Amino acid sequence: MADGNHKSLIAHLHLGENARMAFTTLREHKARSLLTVLGVMIGVTALIAVGSIVVGLDRDVRSFLEDYGPNTLFVFRWDIGFHVGRRSAEERMRKPLTLEDALAIKEECPAVKNSTVEVFPRFDRRTGPMSARYKGNEVFQVDHNGTLPTWAEVYNARVIKGRFFNDGEDLHRMDVAVIGYDLQEGLFQAEDPLGKEITVEGVQYKVIGVLEKRKGQFFRDEAADKTIQVPYHSYRKHHPTHDEHFIGVEAYPGQKAAAEDEVRGLLRRRRNVPFDKPDNFSVSSAEAMAAQFRQIMGAIALVTVVVSSIGLLVGGVGVMNIMLMSVTERTREIGVRKAIGARRRDIVRQFLTEAITLTLAGGAIGVLLGIGISVVINLTLPKLPSSVPLWAVLLGVISSMSVGLFFGLYPAWKASKLDPVEALRYE
Repeated sequence: MADGNHKSLIAHLHLGENARMAFTTLREHKARSLLTVLGVMIGVTALIAVGSIVVGLDRDVRSFLEDYGPNTLFVFRWDIGFHVGRRSAEERMRKPLTLEDALAIKEECPAVKNSTVEVFPRFDRRTGPMSARYKGNEVFQVDHNGTLPTWAEVYNARVIKGRFFNDGEDLHRMDVAVIGYDLQEGLFQAEDPLGKEITVEGVQYKVIGVLEKRKGQFFRDEAADKTIQVPYHSYRKHHPTHDEHFIGVEAYPGQKAAAEDEVRGLLRRRRNVPFDKPDNFSVSSAEAMAAQFRQIMGAIALVTVVVSSIGLLVGGVGVMNIMLMSVTERTREIGVRKAIGARRRDIVRQFLTEAITLTLAGGAIGVLLGIGISVVINLTLPKLPSSVPLWAVLLGVISSMSVGLFFGLYPAWKASKLDPVEALRYE
């Protein structure tokens, strides 16, 4: 037992000595060491920086979507989510959903607690970005829709000033509006918006409520917080040709899957979809959209790993080259160590420790640079969330050490194979 402890102590002493020698080599050849591990630094930096952006965006998107409620379904004539490329001819020819579809869903689907609908112009018929004006202030790219009073409940929207419009105001086509949090700041600044009239596409609406700011940062301004929601029939009074409908469905707790099946079956019947044909509409949820976004981010992360691997490979080749050069420069030293009793494994351990220390130093610098980039992004681009994940830091450190271990094996083996007599004669 004592003998085992003695050997363990000697191993630790050798490791500490090898580490000190490795750091001495780094200090004596600063520029050469820095250039050697530059590839490792770049690879780890890219891994940390992109990993932090991917994780930050994933959290932000999930927070934004989940804020609409855990039991909410989204129904539209096209696939909902992060679409890339042109839509097919079949998708473009689909007829829009209707108000009657939304009302039928609420009445005929037992698992559905509530439903709402939003109406707006078709995407291919929009003449340009909508704007809202109040006195001398104007905000562009607003999200102007007509909707039902159930909209606030279905989408978990919270009114922080005033109130949401009611069934009577919708029935009598009253020109009232509930606006998003950012729109309040853009149009009214410090002025109280309640009771004031804003102009949207030539129509004046009286503001009766302001919505609470939605969670999330990256997607928020383009959607929820620049919204202008007016009663459905008031909107159709001023825009009778606008017939694009987006339906929101709130399922009873624990019955979202059943509600989705019921909605799909009802709409297939109402839209006369043959049993052997696919849906000509889309039913989605926050979880499905978050999963789709995660797939996109996963592809980006994979590309990042490939780029980082190239940097690590270049760094590894540089480490092998510098370690082979070090073996040549220290041939006499190796001969002396062997002559006084150093074993082959001692020589291997020494050079592997130096190689791992070299790449670990590069990896540590890369981690610090990656964290620094994440901090700079958060300070300069607050709408682009960035959060450094622990797994990225650990992966960066482990990868850099693995590079040193793998590419240091051959130089260490070559050093251990030197004949002590020949090594001592080397000039």
